[in-house]
Amino acid sequence: MTSFKSLMESMESLSALMKDVDIELDPKALFNAAIQVYEKFMHLFKDGSPEVAALKAQEALESFENTMLNIAVTGETGAGKSSFINAIRGLETEDKRAAPTGVTEMTTKPTAYPHPTYPNVTLWDLPGIGAMAFRPERYLQQVKFSRYDFFIIIASERFRSSHAALAREIQKMEKKFYFVRCKVDEDLANERRAHPKIYSQDSVLQRIRENSEKHLRHQGASNPQVFLLSNWEFDQYDFRLLVDTLEKDLPSLQRLVFLLSLPNLSPKIIEKKKAALKKHLWKISLVSACIKAVPLERVSLACDIGILLVSMIAFYKRFGLDDDSLAKLARQAAKPVTELKAVILSPQVEELTRDVLLKKYVSVGCGIARLFERHFKLVSVFSTVAVAALSFTTTYSILSSFLDKVAEDAKRIRKKALE
Repeated sequence: MTSFKSLMESMESLSALMKDVDIELDPKALFNAAIQVYEKFMHLFKDGSPEVAALKAQEALESFENTMLNIAVTGETGAGKSSFINAIRGLETEDKRAAPTGVTEMTTKPTAYPHPTYPNVTLWDLPGIGAMAFRPERYLQQVKFSRYDFFIIIASERFRSSHAALAREIQKMEKKFYFVRCKVDEDLANERRAHPKIYSQDSVLQRIRENSEKHLRHQGASNPQVFLLSNWEFDQYDFRLLVDTLEKDLPSLQRLVFLLSLPNLSPKIIEKKKAALKKHLWKISLVSACIKAVPLERVSLACDIGILLVSMIAFYKRFGLDDDSLAKLARQAAKPVTELKAVILSPQVEELTRDVLLKKYVSVGCGIARLFERHFKLVSVFSTVAVAALSFTTTYSILSSFLDKVAEDAKRIRKKALE
């Protein structure tokens, strides 16, 4: 039985052939891919209507928009909790939205720091856990344990009994926690100065990791995994491993929200964002297909263009191509914002007008319609499901191509910022 999975595989093949969304050439491969999509779409709805599936897709999109992610960051005073929160939010210490940092305890109660771009993501700076009378069960009650989706337990030198005790209590309550050993850049610098002739970064990192995990086991932690990070070189060391682990552990919608909230720290992160968003394109396209099932051509076409416009602007923000994100990156890189914008090849936000998108939609849609007509010898009036299939294919193709382009722009901007 044809499934959405097989339909999406066909759409991926089609979108790969439409990188420039230029179907005037009408190559044979493009023809075959478009026909395959059409046939699978028609078969998928032979016993039902696109409207039902589109309604479910709309509900799924709304669920994503309403998905909240609350991340608790805890550890001893001076361990680097606030710096970690700033780094994962892509902010520098001087930013007015940054969590205050210092050598003394800056946090006396749980403090919320919403993500500057994704307000559905909130990082919570929890009070330090280093007091002699520390009691993990009371601590978790005081910080309102139930509101957090997972915990980051941070240490800067060594993990102590308080870290292990807190982890055990979190585990009892069936929530996830992750041990993070910060400031490894300082350890590496010290080792390099102390032993310049035999210094090996990998050996030092391995020793820190093994010692940390051994000490946590000695304190009663079960099978601890320690991630080594630097808040000043956030994309180095074990950051990618931590992201991969969270991606594996989080439910699907929270996984997507987490990925999209990350700064563009590496090409791999950008690719992860693109891959995650690709999986949601079919939902946007099905909403478009449902609109096409309504016999009001001008209204439905206007809604299609509106869907494209809203989605494309959202892609800009999610890849840091909007004006606010570019201005922030320009300040951090000490470069003119015009220098960063110069490497962007996709249309600027101000160029994404309804008129421009209307022409693109009509061009792509008419070309795909000609493919369908040529293959199926359709009459001039399509059936309801056939029109929905055309809308689905057109919307998906345009958004997929645009998503590829903005992801490549994000990589170019990152490279330019690092020069």
